Order: sequence, then structure tokens, then C-alpha cells
Amino acid sequence: MPLIRLELLLPTLAALLATALNPPPPPPGPTPAPSPPRVARNWPVGTHPPVLRAWDPPSTAYGAGHRGVDLAAPPGTAVRAVAPGRVSFAGRVASEGVVSVELDGTGDPPLRTTYEPVRPTVKKGAEVTAGEEVGVLEPPTGHCAGGCLHWGLLRGETYLDPLSLLPPWLLRRGPSRLLPLTDAPPGLRAGVAWDGWPPDRGLSPARPAGPWPRPPR
Repeated sequence: MPLIRLELLLPTLAALLATALNPPPPPPGPTPAPSPPRVARNWPVGTHPPVLRAWDPPSTAYGAGHRGVDLAAPPGTAVRAVAPGRVSFAGRVASEGVVSVELDGTGDPPLRTTYEPVRPTVKKGAEVTAGEEVGVLEPPTGHCAGGCLHWGLLRGETYLDPLSLLPPWLLRRGPSRLLPLTDAPPGLRAGVAWDGWPPDRGLSPARPAGPWPRPPR
């Protein structure tokens, strides 16, 4: 009788041993969210503002991180919609002016850009086009030492990198251009290439080309 019971237990013991030696693979993790479409047609401030602080997503929903990017700009700068959409919020949150725009044609729920601290110049429900002013940058409230715009991007409640909206041609500096004959700044000859002209007139000009070397005699 004990021998019969042992024979019955052998298949079970073999199955347990096989499971212990070959554990099943872990379940697949969550599928990463697809990259946002590059629908932006301009920067929200200026033409290529310095990024003072980049997007740094927190490891948990309530963890430390940076849920957007900070773009350098002085108070009073016009803040513009980066893509066409509808204003979903324009008002103040904790004494700070905020404008949110739901972007057209970006799915359900749509992508939503946020701009702060701003004095809104649009109202909730307004339709805006790319490049249209939605507010004026307010003085810093402690988020930046100097003036800056905090630009955010969300889909639903998930924060994304706002810079991912910008196509490569907006992320790169513009090509070198020849200065117009009547618009050359003092000390620089017309016809000399100056990277960033126009509109980044604050960039350092390129060194003018010297005279052609004389051929040896």
C-alpha cells in the first residue's frame, strides 16, 4: 500500500521540481506610452529660449521631479500657443496665473499644454492658433531665480516632455544668413554671414572672412 501511494505521488513531485527549476517568465510590464506627435509650430516664448531646467519625470506619482521645462524669458514676454487648440483653463491656481490649451487632433484624451506664471489674455473655451498670444509672462514666483516660463504637457493625468512636441527644425538653430544691406549692426559689414540673424540678434556674430591669400610667386 505505501508503494502504491509513492507511485501516485511521483508525478506530482516531478511537476513541482520542474516548476522550481524553470519558473514561469514574469508578466510583461506596462506598454510605454507612444511619443506625442510633433505638432508644435513655434516655441511658447522667443524663437529658441534657453532651457533652464529640463523635464525630469518622478519615479512615482507623488515623487520628486520636474513635470515640465523652464524656459528663460523676462517678465512681460508674450506667451504663445505652440499649436492650434482650445483653451481649457485660464485663471489662477494658488495665486499663480495658468493657461491650459487642449491641442487639436491629438487623440482622446487630447494632449494639453500648460503655461505659467502668466497673466491670461484669453478666456476658457477660446479657439487659438499656433503662435497666438495666450498670456503675458508674470514676474517669478520662486520657481526660477530669474524670469522663466514653466511649460508643461499632459495627456489625461500623465505628464510628458513638452520638448517632444517640437519638430527637429525648431530644436535646431537656424541656418546662417547674409545680413541685409540696410540692416547690418554697427561694426559688421553687410553680406557677412551671421548665425541667427534674424531674429536672434543677441547671438555673437561670426568672424568676417579675411582677404584671400596671395598665390606664391
